[in-house]
Amino acid sequence: MYIKKCTVGTWLLSIFAVIWSIIILYPFVITIMSSLKTNDEIFGAMNKLPTVLRIENYTVAITTANMGRCVLNSIYISSISTVLVLVAASLTSYVLARSSLKFTKWLYMLFVLGIILPIHVTLIPLAKMVFTLPFLHSNSYFTLILIYVAFQLPISVFIITGYMKGISKELDEAAMIDGCSPLRLFFQIILPISKPAIATSAIISFLFIYNELIFAVVFLSEKSKYTVSVGMLQFVGYRIVQMGPIFASIVISIIPMVIVYLLFQNQVQRGMTAGAIKG
Repeated sequence: MYIKKCTVGTWLLSIFAVIWSIIILYPFVITIMSSLKTNDEIFGAMNKLPTVLRIENYTVAITTANMGRCVLNSIYISSISTVLVLVAASLTSYVLARSSLKFTKWLYMLFVLGIILPIHVTLIPLAKMVFTLPFLHSNSYFTLILIYVAFQLPISVFIITGYMKGISKELDEAAMIDGCSPLRLFFQIILPISKPAIATSAIISFLFIYNELIFAVVFLSEKSKYTVSVGMLQFVGYRIVQMGPIFASIVISIIPMVIVYLLFQNQVQRGMTAGAIKG
């Protein structure tokens, strides 16, 4: 029976992996523990286990801040925005990466400039537009979705275009010889190979939109339409901050993000394998 010997490099890598796992999991464990404590326990002994499990923190988070509704609102806005971003970014990236037109380089640079621009610098002009244009309104999911799509489109185009440029153009030539139209080429060949980039863009877009605060605070004032980030602000007062319910709200809001991340993480791995085989 052959037993593989562990080298020094393997041991060092294993030790590093354990240390890194502890560093990554530490904030998550502290968050769960703090969600079951009072303010005094959190500020006095954050690293210690709670003496009494304060389950009522979750009750307060659900009843006072209506975190269940806030989570559903955030998922709704994030899902629709992410789908629209992926559809627009995929089609745009296909043209930028596979077309030989001269203006595509300048259009690509325009999207790159969109990444460099800090999005919150545009807050005042956006507020004026929302309160001026007839088809934009405050307390409207449509307005928020439109803003999120506009600001997430550049980074998604940058990621997907870079990936599509790495796909051999011999595939295009072979497909055209077989009578494949450009639209069919996109949907049946380029798009399946680009799954890793699309999944990565989906993760980035969804997590950003799900956690975004500034635009949601400015353009949402109805409590029934609050997102997760805005809902947590209800526990912040002038004289006291209810830390227990805030941590409980964080735990509740983390669950959908973990599910989405794990779902798309599997698709990234499958997409990379499929792309390697087709490439």
